[in-house]
Amino acid sequence: MRTILIFGAGRSASSLIQYLLNKSTAENLHLVIADLSLELAQKKTQNHPNATAIQLDIANVENRQKEIQKASIVISMLPAHLHIEIALDCIAFQKHLVTASYISPKMQELNDLAIENGLIFMNEIGLDPGIDHMSAMKVIDEIREKGGKMIQFESFCGGLVAPESDTNLWNYKFSWNPRNVVLAGQGGVSKFIQEGKYKYIPYNKLFRRTEFLEVEGYGRFEGYANRDSLKYRSIYGLDAIQTMYRGTLRRVGYSKAWDMLVQLGMTDDSYTMENSEDMSYRDFTNSFLAYHPTDSVELKLRHYLKIDQDDVIWDKFVELDLFNASKKVGIANASPAQILEKILAEKWALQPEDKDMIVMYHKFGYEINGEKKQIDSTMVCIGEDQTYTAMAKTVGLPLAMATLHILNGTITTPGVQLPIQKEVYQPILKELESFGVVFHEKNVPYMGYNPNNVGS
Repeated sequence: MRTILIFGAGRSASSLIQYLLNKSTAENLHLVIADLSLELAQKKTQNHPNATAIQLDIANVENRQKEIQKASIVISMLPAHLHIEIALDCIAFQKHLVTASYISPKMQELNDLAIENGLIFMNEIGLDPGIDHMSAMKVIDEIREKGGKMIQFESFCGGLVAPESDTNLWNYKFSWNPRNVVLAGQGGVSKFIQEGKYKYIPYNKLFRRTEFLEVEGYGRFEGYANRDSLKYRSIYGLDAIQTMYRGTLRRVGYSKAWDMLVQLGMTDDSYTMENSEDMSYRDFTNSFLAYHPTDSVELKLRHYLKIDQDDVIWDKFVELDLFNASKKVGIANASPAQILEKILAEKWALQPEDKDMIVMYHKFGYEINGEKKQIDSTMVCIGEDQTYTAMAKTVGLPLAMATLHILNGTITTPGVQLPIQKEVYQPILKELESFGVVFHEKNVPYMGYNPNNVGS
């Protein structure tokens, strides 16, 4: 049997493992699921005869290399910084590698070695990055093939809560790593290009510069800029494009309220707070406000952030229990971001009956025969339950499909890469449709940002 070694059995691995198990008999596959938690790995095998769960610490070089040597192909669902040691082992033992993570500089450095050894190191083959690349390149290639020239590309993606499970004032629940949500936008300026003009948004202004989008059947959303949209010009072969913007989707109103948490300093991860373990949620909130001998924490916060008492943002803060004097942080030497993550995790956790939702929206502006045109492409995916979430499905399925195509020799181009070649995106996008991941493309009037060619 052909052995697929999977490092990591976390939440995002559930749909990946289920897909491969369903194919395992017909495709002669045996899955080895390796995780630090044997219990978690065993749970993901579902007692399937074609799967084996093992406890493995990735830092144990001997055990790691022993398993890689036995594999036909390796999948890493671990955090991105752990991929590189696995990648080096894969080169040493001549194994293909598949991950959903962004290509790091260290991973990119292995490109020549991978090509020399005829190895495929497929990265960025999840949701975002992943499905976004594939669905974008499909339309971009089609526009090019009919003689069109791309002038605008915008892409938005959001992991949200399904309408039937949307039960809080923020219209949001966690379907992936809460820490990444709390730290979103930090670590660098957001940069993009609009109508040939370079634009930059510092973190402290990021959540007040939003775009609005309508998705048929699902209502209105807002998008804030991702960190670096410019690098995708060369990746997609769009170096001369006038507008390139990538963003994250939320429901309208989320960003304005989140911005106030940023302004308070609650998302800061650069220092630890004294006595955080014994701090109440109310103490945490008060620690960012000026001392006043008589004013309450509530009154001080409203005055500081200029929030009217009847503003829904006020209700959003109350809903988070930010003024609760009874609840304790319970984390020693915690940063503000770590404390906020704990507070939010209590309120924004998916409940057993909840479903999550992925929304993706692309705008393609192009010129053909002297005429400007636009295609809008949207995809909405609703999860099944807490295990087989829309996030797990859209991250895991393309990864699993790519793995099988590499094993079966239908994806053959070696090297460190992302899924922008037709041999990758065509079969995977087609198969994803059978799992409800369907893009609806619509011809619409070209809007642009500057139809009258004034201003900048």
